[in-house]
Amino acid sequence: MFPRRPSAFLRFLIPAGLLILAFYTLGGPSDISERVGPFTVSTPWGTKITTGGQHPIEVLIKRAEQEFEERIADKSETVGEAAAAYRKRRGRHPPPGFDKWFAFAQEKDALIVEDFFDQIYHDLEPFWGLPAKRIRKDAWDFEMRIQVRDGKATSGSDWFWTKIWLKLLQTIEDKLPDMDLALNAMDEPRLVVPWEEIDGYMTKAAETRKLADPSDIISEFQKLPPPGEGSEKSEVTPAKDWEKEKHYWLIARRGCPPDSLARQAPVINNFENTPLIKSSFALEHMQNGYVSNFTLSTDFCHQPDLQALEGIFVEPLSTSATKTMFPMFGGSKLAVNNEILLPAPMYLNEEERFMGSKGQNIPWEEKNDTVIWRGVATGGRNHEWNWRSFQRHRFVAMNNGTSITLAETHKQEPANFALPPAQYGLQAQQIGHLGKWVGNFSNVAFVDLMCGYPDQLPGRCNYTDPYYSLRKAMPMSEQFGNKYLPDIDGNSFSGRYLGFLRSTSLPIKATLWREWHDSRLVAWKHFVPMDSRFGDWYGIMEYFLGNPETGAKPHDEAAKRIAMAGREWAEKVLRKDDMQIYVYRLLLEYARVSDPKREKMGWVGDLPNSSESSNW
Repeated sequence: MFPRRPSAFLRFLIPAGLLILAFYTLGGPSDISERVGPFTVSTPWGTKITTGGQHPIEVLIKRAEQEFEERIADKSETVGEAAAAYRKRRGRHPPPGFDKWFAFAQEKDALIVEDFFDQIYHDLEPFWGLPAKRIRKDAWDFEMRIQVRDGKATSGSDWFWTKIWLKLLQTIEDKLPDMDLALNAMDEPRLVVPWEEIDGYMTKAAETRKLADPSDIISEFQKLPPPGEGSEKSEVTPAKDWEKEKHYWLIARRGCPPDSLARQAPVINNFENTPLIKSSFALEHMQNGYVSNFTLSTDFCHQPDLQALEGIFVEPLSTSATKTMFPMFGGSKLAVNNEILLPAPMYLNEEERFMGSKGQNIPWEEKNDTVIWRGVATGGRNHEWNWRSFQRHRFVAMNNGTSITLAETHKQEPANFALPPAQYGLQAQQIGHLGKWVGNFSNVAFVDLMCGYPDQLPGRCNYTDPYYSLRKAMPMSEQFGNKYLPDIDGNSFSGRYLGFLRSTSLPIKATLWREWHDSRLVAWKHFVPMDSRFGDWYGIMEYFLGNPETGAKPHDEAAKRIAMAGREWAEKVLRKDDMQIYVYRLLLEYARVSDPKREKMGWVGDLPNSSESSNW
């Protein structure tokens, strides 16, 4: 059963007021903890955590493998098993057409695990707290939409994202009930309904979560009139009042709980200096310095320092946001956004620049023991006064051996990053060779500095030129000749993630963005998670690569195992077929929540009828 929207950040070890004070008084990342023995860590509050002689990453990998085995053990082989799993987890009967959906999934040889569809219910649950007629009116009243009538999906929009999503829907159009889908065509998400309002919708939704008597169930969807006609025409829906605020943090944080640090911490308005990287705010989602709860790590509500470490919060490329709840579909979102997720268009289109299919099969043993990253200096609209707060700029700088050496020898302060905390006990750092070691394995560079001033030479930028050297773009097929592929957010999510997962290289993922497939992947089993501050980056690479100069042991087999597991799993549950199956089920649920008779709608074909059962 999906819970009410959780206030996940109420479990503070220090009163919120003191944590806000800590936001200004704590030192750099090194103040989190220090290595006091083999894999023994002391927190700021003195609590010692040991890993029994194992490296913390090894512990996390073993835990992930166990979690994965437990999850897939709950797979459904029959429609009856799938319906029972649905009722247990969702607290309602499955939607009408569930049996046909299950048969479709079986035809596609899909692995059916109820947990895999959690994102659907996270996205749709608040809409059970809104009137169904309002949902319908808002959908067909939006300018960019897809409509389905009598088994045919159409759209009046020529926008390329709309065309790609329409093409997907047309592959299953004959199976879909009548509906209208409002679409977000922007890179950035647009809905940030205040947490208090969403909490109210979730309270109302909880009241509808029940198993209706099977004899009362309505098992067919009704036909809808053309968009703009019918009984919903007179429905009054709230105005959107689109906001253009450039400082997106002020918009985004209203989606956090009122007692969260994001809501209570002071707002940062000056981005001209080296940002303060407060790793202490990552403690809630990390264990012994590494990400242990990937989902929580993507939620910024307990991490107020990220307002000055992510371009989306500083100045997005474009902003058009609203507080008004309505059913808008999109390809990605932050934890606080209220869009309904579809598979992203670039995954559906399988563009070579994102997927790199030509090089995906290179054997692990033939790859270079190196890190590769090429990209554009995106993340938002960078300027001379704010570029230091952009995540891609930070990550590229952290992989520049010369910049690291200047920092560790105290010859030059880093412009936009911090040296790793003593917690990680990096052997290269202990002997003053961190920059040299990173320079030996890292091939990370920009191909375009995306300057805020348009009169610069192509790719160049007068205010970041002193800090970055450009390299030529490298096709994805060539990048797959390297073992390690960090994936860093741009203006929104990274469109390369699925290509990375399908390859034989190891994805190392740092993100604040949610996608349709998140509940299908297990961190440390199918990919390596990284904190969005990147303070754990060097520790991750020392574990996998080792260091010949210091004798640090490499764990190449562990890296290969995760890379191969991610590839195998992507080929099993992230296929285009799986995207079809996900969207088919999503739209059955969406059609039901949009129907005024929704509380009595469902599929109960696996249950005894009312005359044969006295338990209903």
